[in-house]
Amino acid sequence: MPVWRASDGRGAAPVYRRRRDGGGGFRVPGFIRFLLFSGVLAAIVLIAFLTALRPVLRAGVVGWAWDNPGSIAQFPLVAELVREDLGPALTAPAGTDSTEKVFTVNPGDSIYELAPRLLDEGFVASERAFLYVALEDGLNKELTAGTFLLRGNMTPEQVATALVVARVVYETLDVTFREGLRIEQMVALLQTLETGVDPAAFYELAAHPPAELLGDYAWLELPEGASLEGFLMPATYKLITSSNGGPFHVTNAEDLIRAMLDHFETTVGLDRINVPEGRGMTFYQIVTLASIVEHEAALDEERALIAGVYQNRLDKLNGVAPVLNADPTVKYATDTMVLRELPFEDWKDFFFWSLPGEPLGQVQVSKDLQGYQTYQNAGLIPGPISTASLASIDAALNPDTKAGYLFFVLIPDTKEHAFAKTLKEHNANLRKYGYR
Repeated sequence: MPVWRASDGRGAAPVYRRRRDGGGGFRVPGFIRFLLFSGVLAAIVLIAFLTALRPVLRAGVVGWAWDNPGSIAQFPLVAELVREDLGPALTAPAGTDSTEKVFTVNPGDSIYELAPRLLDEGFVASERAFLYVALEDGLNKELTAGTFLLRGNMTPEQVATALVVARVVYETLDVTFREGLRIEQMVALLQTLETGVDPAAFYELAAHPPAELLGDYAWLELPEGASLEGFLMPATYKLITSSNGGPFHVTNAEDLIRAMLDHFETTVGLDRINVPEGRGMTFYQIVTLASIVEHEAALDEERALIAGVYQNRLDKLNGVAPVLNADPTVKYATDTMVLRELPFEDWKDFFFWSLPGEPLGQVQVSKDLQGYQTYQNAGLIPGPISTASLASIDAALNPDTKAGYLFFVLIPDTKEHAFAKTLKEHNANLRKYGYR
């Protein structure tokens, strides 16, 4: 054993100090301390990366996200980066227009078909902002076909919501007005239907159009006191019979009248309405002649020839008196006289365009209708007797007068006519086809 000397203190007994961690307690292994240190260091590096290099990360992720839009709803980090990239666009309206307008979602449409349409129609300012909101809200699952009311001052979130809750519900009824109908026939048809159009109001507007209405149609040059006869374009019109609001209201008489005038303008076109001076007629007279042709012709290829017959009579060719001898005009006059005496509610049961019980040349009509008795009066009738097809209007604009026909007669059991240049030829046709 060593001898310890106490003179310098080194011979004293050694002193053992107790460890403050408890001496013999558990010590953290070095590899765990290394892992903890590495984790902390990695977190610090990641934070630094996301902070300093976040724009670079965002650019890469955003591009990938729009190539794979489903990822926006699946991965929160992706959604967060896309949201950052969109910024103010997510809450920016397309504009300031607060007018409610109709937007239609067609069967099978998805948010990806709707986004460009919403942009084109001015309901969103950014396709991606709308798609982001729609994806987050799960709009694709709730989207159904229908008509919705949107405004130009909505945010993308409001647009997405409106495409679910702002549905417009309305009921419609298709009403067809065929060629050759006079105004009273249109009224009679409306009397048989359940629509929002009041037949009496329709008749009043059509028979006595107010100046306010006529003022909106500069091309419509009517004689003083004339009706809209001949200018209510034949077609099928969709009438709204009920609606839960918005811009869709139940179609009324003025709505229908305006729709028919609008359709006339777009169908006939200003090129026809502006009749060349060389034609020698106003457009009102063209429509008047066309209304006669409409009742006489059944085949399109004969319309110009029939118009030519009447034009030749008006031109007094070969010394023939300028009397049109047009059966439909006399029927129009006799029907008008009957309708004046018939209760309004009974018009729906009236049989229009029937032949009088005596030869047309002997039929007497009231003084104000005398111009329609074309067996007794010369010249063109005062105004149209009904609507005409576009083909009849074209025939009246360009009548075929080259052959010089002055007469025609229907060939029985066909839709064709036999034409003649002289009365002798015409009488021969009458005998040939059993009229005499």
